[in-house]
Amino acid sequence: MRPPISLVGALMLTGVVLTAQQPAPGSAPVSPAAPQRPTAPATSRRTPGGQAAGAPASQPPATQAGGDGSDQPVFRADINFVRVDVIATDRQGNPVDGLTKDDFEVFEDGKPQAIDTFRLIRVDTTAPEYTTRSIRSRQDEENAAADESARIFVFFLDDYNVRVGNAMAARREIADFIRTQVAPNDLLAVMYPLTPLDAVVLTRNHESIIRTIEQFEGRKFRYQPRNAIEDKYAQQPTEIVERIRRQVSLSALKGLSVKLGALREGRKAIVLISEGYTAMLPPQMRDAVAGFTGLGNNAWGNPLAGENDINEQRARTMAEFDLQSELQSVFDAANRTNTAIYAVDPRGLSTGEFDIQDNVGSRQSQEALRQTMTSLQILAENTDGRAIINRNDLSEGMKQIVRDSSAYYLIGYNSTQAPQDGRFHQIRVRLKKPGIQVRARKGYWALSPSEAVRAAAPAPTGPPPAVAKAVAGLAPAGIGARRYVRTWSGVSSGDEGRTRVTFVWEPVPAPPGVRRDEMTAVTLTATTAAGTPVFSGPVGLIDASRLAQVVAFDAPPGKLRLKVAVEGSGGMMLDNEDRELAVPDLTGPELRLSTPRVFVARTAREYQQLKATPAATPAATREFRRTDRMLVRVEPVAGAGVTASVTARLLNKQGQKMLDLPADAAPSAPTDRQVELPLSSLPVGDYLLELSATAADAPAVTELVAFRVTG
Repeated sequence: MRPPISLVGALMLTGVVLTAQQPAPGSAPVSPAAPQRPTAPATSRRTPGGQAAGAPASQPPATQAGGDGSDQPVFRADINFVRVDVIATDRQGNPVDGLTKDDFEVFEDGKPQAIDTFRLIRVDTTAPEYTTRSIRSRQDEENAAADESARIFVFFLDDYNVRVGNAMAARREIADFIRTQVAPNDLLAVMYPLTPLDAVVLTRNHESIIRTIEQFEGRKFRYQPRNAIEDKYAQQPTEIVERIRRQVSLSALKGLSVKLGALREGRKAIVLISEGYTAMLPPQMRDAVAGFTGLGNNAWGNPLAGENDINEQRARTMAEFDLQSELQSVFDAANRTNTAIYAVDPRGLSTGEFDIQDNVGSRQSQEALRQTMTSLQILAENTDGRAIINRNDLSEGMKQIVRDSSAYYLIGYNSTQAPQDGRFHQIRVRLKKPGIQVRARKGYWALSPSEAVRAAAPAPTGPPPAVAKAVAGLAPAGIGARRYVRTWSGVSSGDEGRTRVTFVWEPVPAPPGVRRDEMTAVTLTATTAAGTPVFSGPVGLIDASRLAQVVAFDAPPGKLRLKVAVEGSGGMMLDNEDRELAVPDLTGPELRLSTPRVFVARTAREYQQLKATPAATPAATREFRRTDRMLVRVEPVAGAGVTASVTARLLNKQGQKMLDLPADAAPSAPTDRQVELPLSSLPVGDYLLELSATAADAPAVTELVAFRVTG
């Protein structure tokens, strides 16, 4: 049964049949006369060839069907082109396919529009998983997110607004949902209100997501601080602490929507696990210091306090409008980035918001319950999601999350209005066939004249592709929070003209306060493209020293597949990696460079030992402190009798030269060239070391080493 909606909630939901995209920041509260601000026409972000900006030229396809006989429609590079994602479902909520563009009608400001492009996106979850590659960098994450056959689900665990008992009950149902409804190729992530956005990284390692969710602990109305941020306001009154928690949670939701929008233009889903948001606590819970029940609170113990109080009602109405504004900023951001919020309330069937020991009257408790559920409805219904509330069986409702992301229609049209007035223009999608429900955004805000000029201007030139690729290979900040090891692999010349492969792994310690299983074994399997094993077995020892481990072996030229498995007690898989390494033939006459080996020293003594040790173990990490000393060795390989020279340059992340560096022969390894790079003079940021080899009558070859200075 759907709960009643308050006056403020009714204003938010009036007339919302088709969900909007991209509301304007700071726009007025939503009402029938002031619709929220959806996105501007989609093709302002597309190139003339129809490819989304920043997307790879080809992607593993989802099932697509064009109703006009064209499987791959051409998206026109016109700022007046509008794209609408449409979900068509039957009365049971199942997606309806087999529709054609002739079955749809689209109106803008009441005027019919001709559908130019049309296709069905259907994710085939029965197809075999096409890749098992781990996501280890920003580039990996972006490439995976660009694949339309991979659905994106981020679980937002709102511990500030979930009671501890309800969190424990929800953990099992969420874990079962992932195991039974999510496909192996789907991309998942977990976020808490205080999780940094850089630490939210999509992954296909669903078991690691389940392990994180199984540790979910609700903290609603529990005010013991757990970090420095919470310590700062721990002594504040309860109502202030609750307002801060609410704003932190909603701000995190907003930031998450923006992050997901940067990864993919298509549909994404945030699964919000929350009991909703309260505008104002009842008088019985307004303690002078959060966590000290009844302290300085004259209303404590009086269940009728605040009832029939006109001043209390006025204050609550103003608080509801504040909450409305905060909720609108969230669904503004979600709509702007085509992100649907699915609100899952773990309370089940409830009769009130507060427990009996809170001494809150039943009338106020019921009103607070309606308000929290209404806040979840507002977020869901205004982002084309669904609110799964007031039900004991969450699993059945959560199935709709997968259904909505598994099949939807992409409809595009060139607006006959051609608006460039900066105003809202209503979109209405209608289906000619009866018995089918249609959901889509209800309009968009047109570009203003100045915005249209900027949209038509050529995009600014970025760094060279090789530089951008190298920098993108750096792990996002915080990605190590769920990694057990970091690895590096490279090639160099071996004995008797063979190519030597070196593999290094380093343990990644758990972040402070994070509990995780101990790893017991790290194994490496190296196979050729034909599947011939080259190396297989454990790599180094795991002991208290926590030092890097290295193994080297010869490999034939060609592609080499390296699979790393990190195991815990009982053979549990804790971490894994799957990558390809190109093994060159170093016996030919072509000029080549070995893979640059990076070494790092924390002290002057370590640095001198590194310089004197020809077989020192390279570092797998590419993040260094300014107090570190960085040493890079590379080996130029040319034909017999050919002498090659090596030059080195320090570049910024745009590929611009900052400094020329000497590349001298390494005293301990005469065939190597060595570059010394003190980091103390570099500001915090990303950089590259460019190593170039030249020889007579041979094209120059270059290797780039990206690294990060953290402070």
